[in-house]
Amino acid sequence: MLESIKPMSKGQEELLNALTNSNYNIIGVFGPTGTGKSLFSLAYSIDAVSTGKFRKLIVAKPIVDVVTQEELTRKEYDKYEDMVKDYIKDVLGGFAEEKTIDDLFSSGKIEVLDSRYLRGRSFNDSIIFLDDVQLMKPESVLELFIRSGKNSRLIIAGDPVFQTLSNEADSSEIIREVLLNEKDAKVVDLGIKDIVRAGTKRGIRLLLEYKLRSRKLSEAEKKVMDSAKIRAPDADIITVVEFSEEKKKLNITSEHVPDALIVVKEGNAGRLIGKSGERINGIESDTKMKVRVVELKLDFKDMIRAVHPLPWVVKHVEDVDFQGNELVVRLKKESGGFIGQKGVNIRLVEYVIKQMFNVGVRVIQPNEENQS
Repeated sequence: MLESIKPMSKGQEELLNALTNSNYNIIGVFGPTGTGKSLFSLAYSIDAVSTGKFRKLIVAKPIVDVVTQEELTRKEYDKYEDMVKDYIKDVLGGFAEEKTIDDLFSSGKIEVLDSRYLRGRSFNDSIIFLDDVQLMKPESVLELFIRSGKNSRLIIAGDPVFQTLSNEADSSEIIREVLLNEKDAKVVDLGIKDIVRAGTKRGIRLLLEYKLRSRKLSEAEKKVMDSAKIRAPDADIITVVEFSEEKKKLNITSEHVPDALIVVKEGNAGRLIGKSGERINGIESDTKMKVRVVELKLDFKDMIRAVHPLPWVVKHVEDVDFQGNELVVRLKKESGGFIGQKGVNIRLVEYVIKQMFNVGVRVIQPNEENQS
C-alpha cells in the first residue's frame, strides 16, 4: 500500500524515509492538518502488520465531542471502536479496500486503544500509532512509551500549529520537544508547504483570519482602525497591530519601519491605500502614525518585509513556514542584517508576529541546524 502513495513535498519525503528507516524506534511527525501525517503513518503501519514485520497495530486516537470539546472514553461511548475504524477507512480511502481493514480488525491485527486505560498493559511485537496527540494529556502519551515493549515501534502524530493558533494548551509541542534529542527517535516537522489536501490551505488561512479578527485592540489600534474604516469604507480590514513603543525600546529609528500595521483581506490593499495613496495618507494624518498595509496570505514574506528595518534583506529569505509552535525563517544566504545588531531587527519582527499569531520566530542560516 505504501508504495502506491507518492510523496508530494520534501516534508512528505522526509516522513516516508523516517518510517522506512528501521534505526528509528520512535517517530514523531508534527504539522497542520492535510499534510499526510495520518495517511503515511497508517499506510506504513498496515503494510508492516500485513507482511508480518509486526504482530499487531495499536491505534490510539482521541474521540472528542465537538460541542463540549470533552474527550469521550471507551466506557462512555459504545461506538468508540467503530469511530476509529471509520477514521482509518477515511484516511486510507483510495489506497485500501474497506474489506482489508475489516479483516485486519476481525483477525485482531488492529486494536483500538483508549490511551487513558493503560495500566497493566504492555505491547510487544507491535506498532503503535498515536494520532491527534495534541488532544491527549502528555502523561497519557508518555505512559505509552513505558508500555511499548520488545520489538515495538511508536509513531506519534500531532498538530502544534492549530493548537498554538487557537490559544489552547499544546501537549503535542511538549512531546515534540521531548523527542527532539531522544536516542533512536526522529522528529519530522511538516508545514503549510506540505499541505496537499484540497481546501485545507484555505482553512488554515481562515483560521489565521479568525484569530486576527478576534484580537482585542489597544486604544492606539482602535484609533487606527476607526480612521481606516472612515477613510476606506470598502476595504475589508482584519486587524491593526501597533508597535511604536517596541520600536523605541529597540532604538529602531529607520524611516521604513511603520508604527502600525493594517492587515486586510487579500485583494483589499489597493482599496485601503487609495488612489495615489490618498486614503492611507489620510489615516496617517488622523492618527499621527506611520502606517503600512499588508494582505493576509500564507506566504509570510510580505508581512516580514512590511515591518523589517531593512526590507531588502527579505530577498535572502528562502522559506517561511510553521515548525512546531514557531514561525521559522530559512535564509538562502547568510545575512547579519536580517537579524540586526544585538538581534534588534528580528526581535521587532518577532514582536509583531507574536502579537498577531502567538508564535515565536526563529531564523535558520544556511548550513546551520539552529540559529535564532
